[in-house]
Amino acid sequence: MTITHLYRYPVKGLSGEPLDALDLIAGEGIEGDRAFAIARGADVFDEGAPEAKSKFNFLMLAKNEALAALKTRYDADTGMLTIARAGGPDISASLHTESGRAELEAFFETYLGKDGVAPQIVSAEGHKFTDISVVSPEKMRAVSLINLASVRALSEAMGREIDPRRFRANIYFDGVPAWDELNWTERDLAIGTARAHCVMRTKRCPATNVNPDTATRDMNLPAEIRKHFGHFDMGVYAEVRTSGLVTLGGELALVAG
Repeated sequence: MTITHLYRYPVKGLSGEPLDALDLIAGEGIEGDRAFAIARGADVFDEGAPEAKSKFNFLMLAKNEALAALKTRYDADTGMLTIARAGGPDISASLHTESGRAELEAFFETYLGKDGVAPQIVSAEGHKFTDISVVSPEKMRAVSLINLASVRALSEAMGREIDPRRFRANIYFDGVPAWDELNWTERDLAIGTARAHCVMRTKRCPATNVNPDTATRDMNLPAEIRKHFGHFDMGVYAEVRTSGLVTLGGELALVAG
């Protein structure tokens, strides 16, 4: 199997960062992935005593599809988050400073004005705002994988092209039959020079209904997956057991045993 795309998502709910290579870290997953989130109020998340919270406590595509219209860039060295949007000037501010966060929070409050939230940017050392963070601390740090053949199978069943970016995975791969990955639970994987253990299938939510280019809800993918294939799953999660490097064009393989 060939690795075709790699992504990191520095801020939960915002656009992904395409990468040519990434380090998978044992017990940690991907450094900087979902390291920040935008809470829906000041009392949602305690940075001094972080606890996993439901994704519905944060801004995310399942409820805030307008986020898909924002194209973001994050510089991990400076902490600068740059937001570009059609019809408006770019905004750049640091996620590492109180003043920078306040400027970004004011932007999101205005941008999502009718939503009625009081956005607060949050983070905590070692905490990741992944959707399955509520399952366990280990799964909080899992990486997500998508089989492009499964996406194509769904596209063919629906008679519509589906952009794989809707599934917001870290690692996309090709070269194995559609849906084969759903049988990998409790199997070991070689991902580049890293080793990982597949822990669960990925149940899809309404976030996948949002078009990543138009920011409109133009499909109901969970319902379509259920209609055509009898389940709600697309992709799998894996916990990294041995650190290593993953590159575009590299190999992903099941480990015998």
